[in-house]
Amino acid sequence: MTNIYESPLSTRYASDYMLKLFSQDTKFTTWRKLWISLAKAEKELGLPITDEQIKELEAHITDIDYDVVKAREKEVRHDVMAHVYAYGQVAPKAAGIIHLGATSCYVTDNADVVIYRDALKYIRGEVCKVMSLLCDFALKYKDLPTLGYTHFQPAQLVTVGKRASLWIQDFMTDLEEIDFALENIKFLGCRGTTGTEASFMDLYNGDEEKIDKMNELIAADFGFEECFAVSGQTYPRKLDSRILNALSSVAQSAYRMANDIRLLQHDKQLEEPFEENQIGSSAMAYKRNPMRSERICSLARYVMVDALNAPMTASVQWFERTLDDSANRRISMPEGFLAVDAVLRLAQNVSNGLRVNEKVVEKVTMEYLPFIATENIMMEAVKKGANRQEAHEIIRQCSMAAVDKMKKGESFDLLSDLAGHPEMKLSKDDIKGILDPALYTGRCGHQVENLVAKVRPMLGEVNKEIADINL
Repeated sequence: MTNIYESPLSTRYASDYMLKLFSQDTKFTTWRKLWISLAKAEKELGLPITDEQIKELEAHITDIDYDVVKAREKEVRHDVMAHVYAYGQVAPKAAGIIHLGATSCYVTDNADVVIYRDALKYIRGEVCKVMSLLCDFALKYKDLPTLGYTHFQPAQLVTVGKRASLWIQDFMTDLEEIDFALENIKFLGCRGTTGTEASFMDLYNGDEEKIDKMNELIAADFGFEECFAVSGQTYPRKLDSRILNALSSVAQSAYRMANDIRLLQHDKQLEEPFEENQIGSSAMAYKRNPMRSERICSLARYVMVDALNAPMTASVQWFERTLDDSANRRISMPEGFLAVDAVLRLAQNVSNGLRVNEKVVEKVTMEYLPFIATENIMMEAVKKGANRQEAHEIIRQCSMAAVDKMKKGESFDLLSDLAGHPEMKLSKDDIKGILDPALYTGRCGHQVENLVAKVRPMLGEVNKEIADINL
């Protein structure tokens, strides 16, 4: 335990990969790599920079003296210049060419774009793991009839697998949004203080082709094919909106899935994993709370609200630059990623250990099936010679009486009541023959198969390593 605040996202929820990706070391070593890339491009394009200077910079990418940075930043009140100073201290021969022609956003914004891209790729893989597990689950239970719900009221039958296919389809939409965001992330490049590249017009004596080439070289070093066509001092903050919207979309899907599981666990139809020694309540020892699904919903709700930060920031970017984005983005962007990372790790864990209590599912299904099957019963009665209108009225009266008994907690036997009316011309066995749940699930099984066949190619090679059960 420490005497300073620690974010639960760091100490309880997010993966080691994501924590490292958004660490200070990753951020500031990326800054140094950007300075090296700039120096290399400038040397190639004729500026007086030597191989010796570049090698010295390359030898000191990771040995960041944070004490020197902290002391210098306290003195100059500028984080980028503090890091330029610290880098120059360990690479004195190159100190004079670090950050040549650049403005602070060259390192801050380009590093953010690199980190966000890599984080989105990781999140994409985690979504694929969830979808792959749900595909396995949906196929396994594609033909198991279960009571459907609309308005959380009993409705026509579906299957357990078909219900899971709704979750899969939601995540498929998220995958498409993530892919769109990844395909359209662009590099800022080195554009100068107001995005005019005026400093490089001076450095390259007005040779615009060299400026374009410089940006192409730097972008390529970090895996980007394209820079934003124009910019102010920063990359367009609309990009942050697109990214957080994609993360919010994932959170919405995970919330929907987890909430369905919570509701079904209330009826004991479905259960999330529960460990042998897990404690459900400090007071009520019998409890089996759906705490992982609840945690998914809790974190997902945070992400959905967090996503509002980006559009609010993008909408108030004055002219070429204002700094009221900085403090907000330092929190909202990393925490959005860390929270979604946690949500998906939990979603994998839950999806991998979902337990279907088939006897409970069957009991609930059969309890409501006589009501669901009444139209089929009426049609069978007509086939046997009954009057359609008389059969309808008998079914209506018997059904209302059965519902009334159900509400009072009394037992009822709708089949016997219906068979007791000779006008129905159906015996109890005749009616039982109509009550095969498989007759009432429509195309559920085929729908699941078709969706999984569509989804699997989107997932590629999925490593199904599941997050630690102690989440």
